[in-house]
Amino acid sequence: MRQLIVAAVAATLLAAPFTAQAQEGGRSAAERNRNAVAEDIEKNWARASAEEREVTTSHSITAHGKRLNYKATAGTLTVRNDGGMPTASLFYVAYTLDGQPLGSRPITYMFNGGPGSPSIWLHMGAFGPVRVLTDDPVVERPAPFRMGPNDMTLLDKTDLVFIDMVGAGYSRPLGDTPGSAHWGVDQDVDTFARAILRYTTKFNRWSSPKFILGESYGTLRAGALSYQLENRGMSLNGVILLSSIMNYGVRQAGYPQNFVTLLPTYAATAWYHNAVNREGVTLEQHVERARQFAIGPYYSALNKGHLISDQERAAVAREMSQLVGLSPEFIEQANLRVELSPFRKELLRDRRQTVGRLDSRYTGIDYSHVTGSPEEDPSSSAITGHYFGVFRDYIASTLKYETDLDYRQSARGLPGFDWDWSHRSPLGGVQTTPNTAVDLAAVIRRNPHVKVLALNGYYDAATPFFSTEYDLAQMMLEPHLRNNVQFTYYEAGHMMYTSREPLEKLYRDMAAYYDETSNGGLR
Repeated sequence: MRQLIVAAVAATLLAAPFTAQAQEGGRSAAERNRNAVAEDIEKNWARASAEEREVTTSHSITAHGKRLNYKATAGTLTVRNDGGMPTASLFYVAYTLDGQPLGSRPITYMFNGGPGSPSIWLHMGAFGPVRVLTDDPVVERPAPFRMGPNDMTLLDKTDLVFIDMVGAGYSRPLGDTPGSAHWGVDQDVDTFARAILRYTTKFNRWSSPKFILGESYGTLRAGALSYQLENRGMSLNGVILLSSIMNYGVRQAGYPQNFVTLLPTYAATAWYHNAVNREGVTLEQHVERARQFAIGPYYSALNKGHLISDQERAAVAREMSQLVGLSPEFIEQANLRVELSPFRKELLRDRRQTVGRLDSRYTGIDYSHVTGSPEEDPSSSAITGHYFGVFRDYIASTLKYETDLDYRQSARGLPGFDWDWSHRSPLGGVQTTPNTAVDLAAVIRRNPHVKVLALNGYYDAATPFFSTEYDLAQMMLEPHLRNNVQFTYYEAGHMMYTSREPLEKLYRDMAAYYDETSNGGLR
């Protein structure tokens, strides 16, 4: 018996190393598997690099009666903080005309808005040498897409640099820096200022006449950005505001101004859709009547609030009805304060149609015709797929830019995207809702040669033209500086360049502007 016990113990002791080895081997296999997976993920992780890269290709186009030979460069700019650490990689596409002296050749930095949008709209719709071919305000067909040379490109007047904000397009935060570090009014402006300064230095453009052009929220960015660039040693020749919104404060509940500045756009929309009597009345005449009513009797009535008399309220509702195509009863039920969504739903309700927000020429059809707001914006959904389909093909096939990153339609919805709307203005203190017309006014006072051009669509209900007029009038410029701000208007919407005739006028207006401002203010 004693011998059996000893033999069992010995067998157990002999087996122990083999058991431990098997367990160790099991752990090692699992660990090896985890490491292999991690290495595979690391190797195939699509992420931006801190190392700048660019791909340059040569092209030509016939525009404005002449042949333009140019270089297209798709690349990235690395933004660094004050300590030199890379914090973001911003994607851009630049077009430079061949054979031009850099010192006298204008350059324009362009960006869209959102906040959250890439620069695809300005790039492929308005000013680049290749354009998405849209015209009438209708839903565009799916693939095969229509694109072709843009004979209205601005490349004959200025080199062009289209920049995507962090989180949109191919632009990304770097390292441990979260996207939220760039997502706010002042944070975003700082990122763009650093990117523009970087491009200007990298490509030797300090002697070039310099412009910035922003669309939509990009105009708010442009106001603050012009001031930040001025503070950092870059004086601009011009600031171009396309479909402006520079003051978000007035959109707060209880302020009458937003109703006032929307009314002329309502009037233009009603005129376009024959919802008002337009016999013998041009669009411009109808809009001017709406302007005078809005800033006069209408503004006065709204400021009285519920203290307004029944007689005055009824009289204002009747005149407003003649201008905007809604019934006096509907207007009175809204307390004279017709919000944008109910207007878009109500104007053509008897035709079972809604009208667009970005471009109120577009019409849509809802599931239900008795609701108070449209289901969507038909002027947005009509063209979005066309633009992004064209661009994804163009960037790879024509510009030869290869990346594993996805070209994001927007930064909105990304983790941490909670826009910081506070803004420190040149007048001191912090604005809880931004108004960067204040910044732009400071730039004009400091640099009296800078020229501002505001481009406006009559049918833009997202950033109404009368709101732009109002906000820029509040800059309180001295009389000798007021001509530094010019306005142009188009029978189109937020993106007036999506229609051919307004695009042609847009080019003519901007060509004249560049001819005037590219010489640094000399006559």
